[in-house]
Parts: sequence; C-alpha cells; structure tokens
Amino acid sequence: MSLNDKVFADKRDRITPFEFDQNVANAFDDMVSRSVPFYKEVHQLILDMCDRFYQSGNIYDLGCSTATTICLISESLKNKNRKAKYIGVDNSAPMLEKAKEKLQKHGIDSIELIEGNIEDVEIKNADVVILNYTLQFLPLAEREKVLRNIYEGLNPGGIIILSEKLKSSKPHFEELITDLYYDFKRRNGYSELEISQKREALENVLIPLSPKQQIEMLRSAGFDKCDMLFRWYNFASYLGIK
Repeated sequence: MSLNDKVFADKRDRITPFEFDQNVANAFDDMVSRSVPFYKEVHQLILDMCDRFYQSGNIYDLGCSTATTICLISESLKNKNRKAKYIGVDNSAPMLEKAKEKLQKHGIDSIELIEGNIEDVEIKNADVVILNYTLQFLPLAEREKVLRNIYEGLNPGGIIILSEKLKSSKPHFEELITDLYYDFKRRNGYSELEISQKREALENVLIPLSPKQQIEMLRSAGFDKCDMLFRWYNFASYLGIK
C-alpha cells in the first residue's frame, strides 16, 4: 500500500538530485496521482489504445514503476476475455519490489519484470510499448536510440504510447504553464516547501522537450504516423503507429 507522499515535506539542508529510491517507492502511487494531471484519464487512453491495437504479441511498459499500468491493462483485457504477455522494465529495485507485491495481489503471472535501463532492453514481438513519463529522465542523446529500438521491435501495426512533461518554446507561456501546474499541485495539498524542494531536486534530472521536438524525435525514429493525443498545460501524451 502506498504511503502519503511526504518525501519533500521536511526542510532539507541540501537538495540532492531526484532518484526513485525506497522513500519514493513507498509513496509513489500517491505522489504520481497528485503530481501528474489527469493521471486516470491518461490510463484510460492507454486502455482504449490497447483494446484497439493489441493483437497477440507482447505489451512492454518501460519504466513500469509499481506496475499500476500493467494491472489496469490486464484487468481491462480480462473483462473482454483477452490475455497478454507483459514485460515491465525499471532500473529501481525498490519500485520493482512494489510492483511484485501489486502484481501478486492482482493475480498477474504472465509477466516478466526486468531490473535494468530501458536503453539496454531488446524489444521483441511487441504490439504495444508504453513510456509513461519515463523518457524525460534519459539524457537527450539516448532518447532517439530508445525510440528507434522500440520501432524496430514493434510488430506491423503496433504502437508506442508516450507521455511526457513538456516545455514551451515561448518563455512567457513556459512561465505561465509552469505556474498553473504549481497551482494544480497546491490544490492537491502540496506545500510551497514541497513544491520548491522537489523542483530543485528534478532540475537537470527531468529535462522536458517542446511538442515540436517530441514529434520530430518520434518521426526520426521511424514513426511517420504519430500525433499528440492529449495535452494539459505542460503534460502531453502521443501515439505512434508502425
């Protein structure tokens, strides 16, 4: 069970770079639901796309965290008398431990969990590949390589679903959407201290791109058929079809 997110609630003498350690893993489900706008709706988008595009191959969740997405897909397909083979990848051992607990609770055994970097995972026989707020944590030079690897491992007609934090190419709008996002976090109970300390911890760790850059990167990786499906201020989801 996820704890309430208090990771940045206490004043720190020194802010270290953000990492998905045990403290974050313990509170991750609460953290992401309160920090990512329309988190449930993005999951519904994923379920809708899986329903339409999944055939009989693998479903990959790259940066699977605590396996919430896999559990939701499995339940959705099960309700339609369908099954899938899942492959979840994450480089955080504490996150994967939480994932194992959740998968066991939901009775999901048709899954392989891989502890490692998504850059090193070979994608094979994939109908669906999900990158939920994961690519943004990789160095820019690695991102297109990951996307190209995904494209090559997808079956014809397979899809990538990519959700990311964004930045605006116009400074005035970047400032505006950032302020509006912090208003969202305040509405969800985060204090000014929590907001400022997490912002500092994420600096140079999470590096967002503009919508134009995201689309160009997907196309460069091979996804000629790609577009933005959803956007809220500085968060967006994209679909690419092979």
